[in-house]
Amino acid sequence: MSGWLQRVTLQGKYARLEPLDERHISGLAEIGIGRDFWNFMLYDEIKSEADMRRWVLEILARERTKGDLPFAVIDLRSGKVAGATRYLNVMPNDRGLEIGGTWYGLDFQRTAINTECKYLLLTHAFETLKAVRAQLKTDSLNLRSQKAIERIGGVKEGVLRNHMILPDGRIRHSVYYSIIDSEWAQTKEKIEALLTKYEE
Repeated sequence: MSGWLQRVTLQGKYARLEPLDERHISGLAEIGIGRDFWNFMLYDEIKSEADMRRWVLEILARERTKGDLPFAVIDLRSGKVAGATRYLNVMPNDRGLEIGGTWYGLDFQRTAINTECKYLLLTHAFETLKAVRAQLKTDSLNLRSQKAIERIGGVKEGVLRNHMILPDGRIRHSVYYSIIDSEWAQTKEKIEALLTKYEE
């Protein structure tokens, strides 16, 4: 099970996933301050670069204490920070993990970036780490996220009701999806077909 908690850089045609660190703070602040997607996440609003620094330090602390593996997403065309994502709930003994904590700046939403990042993370999970399960979850109100997960082949497993209380006090229901190892070959083909459309 070696490698499950090791930092790694993953690169595709459109994006590079590199281990998150403090040098990414200003780039993340540039694209993340004041965005409405924070309403669906488990953090307070990000209204300043100081808030973004706090967020990055919190995520890095989770890496040390909970075994998350966070990434900054770099747009290869511009060289700019496009967003962030991570592995969380990493369970080497059960050969499973979750992909989540994902967000992108407005200029990078609905581009090849998100699709390719999921492709890179899933490929590493199933083909390098030999995972048998990758899960994704999202807020029941976040219909865009649900459609994006379903688009790449995530199988809806159900809804955990009253699952989390967000910083603003709203009680969130979480929709869970998964991809398992026996589905990966077909899912991989599906994502590759989606990526070819960006080349047309």
